[in-house]
Amino acid sequence: MTSTTTPPSTDVKAGEPQPPRRGRIALLGGQNLSLIGALAAVLVLFGLLNDNYLSWSNLQVIAEAATLTGLLAIVQTVVIICAGLDISVGSQAGVASVVSAMVFTSTGSNAFLGLAAAIGVGLLIGLLNGAVIVYGRVNPTIATLAGLAAYKGLAQLLSDGRAQGYVLNNDLFVFLGRGKIAGLPVMVWILIAVALAVHLLLQYTDIGRNLYAVGGNDTAARLAGIKINKYLIAVYALIGVVAAVAGILLTARTGSGQPVSGSEGLELKAITAAALGGAALKGGKGSIGGTLLAVALLGCLENGLTVQGINTFWQNVAQGALLVAAVVIQQRRSGERAVGLPH
Repeated sequence: MTSTTTPPSTDVKAGEPQPPRRGRIALLGGQNLSLIGALAAVLVLFGLLNDNYLSWSNLQVIAEAATLTGLLAIVQTVVIICAGLDISVGSQAGVASVVSAMVFTSTGSNAFLGLAAAIGVGLLIGLLNGAVIVYGRVNPTIATLAGLAAYKGLAQLLSDGRAQGYVLNNDLFVFLGRGKIAGLPVMVWILIAVALAVHLLLQYTDIGRNLYAVGGNDTAARLAGIKINKYLIAVYALIGVVAAVAGILLTARTGSGQPVSGSEGLELKAITAAALGGAALKGGKGSIGGTLLAVALLGCLENGLTVQGINTFWQNVAQGALLVAAVVIQQRRSGERAVGLPH
């Protein structure tokens, strides 16, 4: 038996008539409209400040740089919808990056074995996280915070703290990291494929409806016969696999396995993008479309600040401020009173 909860991807509630004067705006959702407006403002601002900012070559650079964040933000959105969280995604990508390069090198430059080993390790890490949370009854934030440190240490132990292998002598890795299809980088096509698959899963299948139900009201979901534990373990396994894909792309892009460089900080970017995209940290709400808009906004902002020569430390400040702003907006929209203050 499945829940009748409808994925709240817009501001229109299921079954309610759509206001005639706000039809398309309501359908798109106020959150997404705000993101589109902010993205347009960033593009116009930096486009005026730098003639090359809106060039096709720079837009491709932005898209490539945002791919890893985008992949992790997509699965972060899924777990947040379930009222969970995974702070260890960046470290998971680091482990997968190292494993893909080391197996590739040790098997006589066999790229397929390198990719398979990385995805296998990612799946195992995801299942481990899920088992600790579900059967160990550990809070997801605490469990994955521990994973953040543990998997980072594992990547450093495996690699002795150094970049491993060299993969740019292999056609498959070169294609993944630097190839193009129809003028777009292969990395971007992979992001689009993952985003589309997860969007369809969430919006048009019983599995997706059940995930929203788990995050919206786990007690009601359990009474409705939804096997919550299996869903949660499956979600964390999905995170592990997608994080491994991100790690493989990191290896392909940099040319070697990276234990920390390139993956450190991705978890904060992924959470920020999911929150900015409308995923409610309390669960039960979120959409892939909103998350991708937020990823685009963060990518364009980061690139613009870099092009203007702004210190990267200020970029970190801006990223933290955006996360706080996203949570404040969510709290205001939910009507929840401020902690410690009267109504």
